[in-house]
Amino acid sequence: MSLATLEHLTGGEGGFPHLLKTWRQKRRLSQLDLALSSGVSQRHISFLESGRAKPSRSMILQLSETLAVPLRDRNDWLTAAGFAPVFKSRPLDDPQMVQVMSAVRMMLTNHVPFPAIAIDRAWNIRMSNAPFDMVSAIIGADVWTRVGGMQRNLMRLFFHPNGIKPYVTNWKAIAPLLWHRAQREAEALGGKEMKQVLSELSQYQDADTLWAAEGAALVPVLPLEIEKDGVRISLFTVIATFGTAQDVTADELRIESLFPADEATERLFRSAA
Repeated sequence: MSLATLEHLTGGEGGFPHLLKTWRQKRRLSQLDLALSSGVSQRHISFLESGRAKPSRSMILQLSETLAVPLRDRNDWLTAAGFAPVFKSRPLDDPQMVQVMSAVRMMLTNHVPFPAIAIDRAWNIRMSNAPFDMVSAIIGADVWTRVGGMQRNLMRLFFHPNGIKPYVTNWKAIAPLLWHRAQREAEALGGKEMKQVLSELSQYQDADTLWAAEGAALVPVLPLEIEKDGVRISLFTVIATFGTAQDVTADELRIESLFPADEATERLFRSAA
C-alpha cells in the first residue's frame, strides 16, 4: 500500500483515525483496554484507527468521553470525521454563562482574605480576587507589562526573564515542578496554546529548570515562597474544576485557590483584609 493511499485512508495527522490513536496512547491504553472501558469491540476500534471503518457521531462522543478528551478536542474529532461541532465556546460575558461566572465569583470571593484566580488551559488569568491583586502589586505594579503577552499569564509571570524569579526563594525546588506540570497538562489536555507558551519561554530556561526533579517534590505540598522588600509569603495551591461542563470555556476553566503555608503568611493576609 502506498503512502498516499494510507494517508487517504487515515486522514493524515488531522484525520479521525490519527486523533483516536493519539488520544488512546496519551491515556496509555491498549485497544483492548479502550474496548473494555467503552463497550466497543476491539475489532471495531482497530478498524476505526486504521481507517477501515467510519465512526458515527455517537461513537465519536462515546469514545471521546471514555478517553476524557477535552470538549475543544472532541469538536476536532467531530470535524475530522465530517460532523459539525456540538460543544460551543461561549465568551465569559455570554448570558448563558451567568451561572458559571456566578459560581466562579462566589468561589473567588469566599476565599478572601487569601488569593484565588480562575485560569484557562494556557494558564491565562481570566478572573482574580483582591488578595491576588495585592500579591501582584507587592511584586510590582508593572509586572504584567514586563512579562508581555496579551493576557496575564502565570507561566510568563514565573518563567519570563522579567518575571518573579528573583523574588522566589525556593526557585530551584519549585520551578522544575511548575514547568513539568505545565508540560503534562499541555500533553494531557491537548493544549496547543500552552505548548506555544512553553516553546516561547523555553529559550530563557536553564537545564535545571527544564529537566531537574528536586527531592522536595516528595513532600505532600510544595509551597511557593516569595520575598520582596522585607515582605515574605508562603503559599500552596488547591485546584478545582467544573466536573460536568458542556461548554468549551467552562470545561477549560480552573479555580486555583492559594492557602497560607505558615502562620506568618496567614497573619499577613488577614491583617491586610
